[in-house]
Amino acid sequence: MFALKGSQGRRALADLWHALRYPDLWVLLGWQDIRQRYRRSMLGPFWLTISTGVMVIALGFVYASIFRQPIDEYLPYLAAGLVIWSFIAGTVTEGCQTFIASEGIIKQIRVPLFTHVMRVVWRNFIILCHNAVIIVAVVAIFLPANALATLALAIPALVLLILTMGWITLLVGMFSARFRDIPQIVTNILQLMFFLTPIIWHPSLLPGRNRVVLLNPLYHMVEIVRAPLLGKMPGAATWIAVGVMGAIGWILAALLFRQFRRRIAYWV
Repeated sequence: MFALKGSQGRRALADLWHALRYPDLWVLLGWQDIRQRYRRSMLGPFWLTISTGVMVIALGFVYASIFRQPIDEYLPYLAAGLVIWSFIAGTVTEGCQTFIASEGIIKQIRVPLFTHVMRVVWRNFIILCHNAVIIVAVVAIFLPANALATLALAIPALVLLILTMGWITLLVGMFSARFRDIPQIVTNILQLMFFLTPIIWHPSLLPGRNRVVLLNPLYHMVEIVRAPLLGKMPGAATWIAVGVMGAIGWILAALLFRQFRRRIAYWV
C-alpha cells in the first residue's frame, strides 16, 4: 500500500474509513431510495420478487425440458442463479450511476465519496434479501441433498461477493463519471455475459469445454454463493478466483480512487 502514501493517499483512506465507520448515512439513503422507487406501491420491492419468481417458474419448466434436466434439480439451480445474477447485474448497472446520480449531494454537502458506493451496494443488497424468498421457497420444496450441511458456507461466500461488488461499483462509478458512454457499454456487456455464464444452463452441458466456464469471472461470483445453497461445496478454483479478484480489484480501485478522487466533483 506504499502507493497510497502522501496527502492524496491519506485523504482517500480517510474517505473510505469515515464512510465505513459511520454507516448511518448510506443505510438511510439506501432505504430512502427503495421507498422512493416504490412509493405508493402496495407490494413495494416485492414486485421484483414476484416478477423474478414468475420468470423462474416459466423458464424452469421450459428449459428443464429443453436441456432434459430433472425439474427437482434444475429449478433450484435456476432460482439461485437468477437471484444472485440479479444482484450482481443490478449492482454493476446502478454502480455506473454512483456519482452521477449523487451530483447534487457531491457538489453541495461534504460527504465521503465512498458513502455513495456503499449506498448502491446496500440498496441492491436489500433487493437481494427480498428476492431470497424465492430461493428459500424453491429449496424448501425440493430440498437438494446436503443443502442444510453446506448452508452455513453461503454466509462467508455472500460477504466475499459483497466485498467484490464494492470495488467494482467504485471503479465503474468513477469511469462512468468521466466517460458517459461507460453505462451503455456495461449494460451491453452484462446482457451478453448473461448468456455466456451458466445461469440458465449447466456447465456439464459443455463437455470438454469447462475451461471456458472456469475462465469466466462471473461464473465464480455466482457459483460461490449458489453452490452452498444447493448442498454443494464451491470448488477451490472458485474460492481462489473470487479471493484473487477481490484482492487485486481493491488494490486497483484504491489506487485509482487516490488518483482521481478530487476530480469526481468536476466530472459529475
